[in-house]
Amino acid sequence: MKPIIDINSDMGEIQKLLDDGTYAAMLPYVTSINIACGGHAGDDDMMADMVLLANEHGVNIGAHPSYPDREHFGRRAMVMTSAEIAETVAEQILRLQNIADKNGCALTHVKPHGALYNTAVHDAGVAAAIGEGVQSFNEHLPLVGLADANMLTIWKKMGLESIVEGFADRTYESDGSLRSREFDDALITDPEKAAQQAVNLAKNETFSAADGTELNISANTICIHSDTPHAVEISKTVYSALSA
Repeated sequence: MKPIIDINSDMGEIQKLLDDGTYAAMLPYVTSINIACGGHAGDDDMMADMVLLANEHGVNIGAHPSYPDREHFGRRAMVMTSAEIAETVAEQILRLQNIADKNGCALTHVKPHGALYNTAVHDAGVAAAIGEGVQSFNEHLPLVGLADANMLTIWKKMGLESIVEGFADRTYESDGSLRSREFDDALITDPEKAAQQAVNLAKNETFSAADGTELNISANTICIHSDTPHAVEISKTVYSALSA
């Protein structure tokens, strides 16, 4: 049985997770993946491997561009002009698209990574720059963004389609933003707890933020990070809960 909502995962970022079978083990339990395209992680070989794996499992393929910061895995904000952000986003998408083309596959979406994503939640200029990068490449590619964030409004005004995202394996702040990874409780590693949060998001039911505030967030895709501890078990449990 198919899940009631799209389940996405960021992949192609860590060679060990490809080599030890983590990515392959998760693919039956997700419906879309976001492939790192050289900014924070990934290379042509890894991208090709992920494209082939996704195609084998009938999973949607998206680009996962970031700040060009491999040293910090794209998880630190960089000082860049809007033009520079737009250019690197377009270049990273193109790099993945070229590999997808060679393998007879098409990209279905774009999801910014890490600090680029989180900065765009609050910074209209960065959000617009990401949108400009996507527009210059393919204005019909939807962008994945955080539920209830201004980034979605900005992209809509630019004429871009958005996919509203919630997170099964991350805790939230009371304002609906993601809790910083600097905190020990930023990740949800218990599969059952992650599954319950995924169901709450998919059904627009209330759940608790890190400080106990009740949140009500509606999403149309749910993320499970492939580098979260117990990611394979989380993906299986979430998929089962969303398919019940």
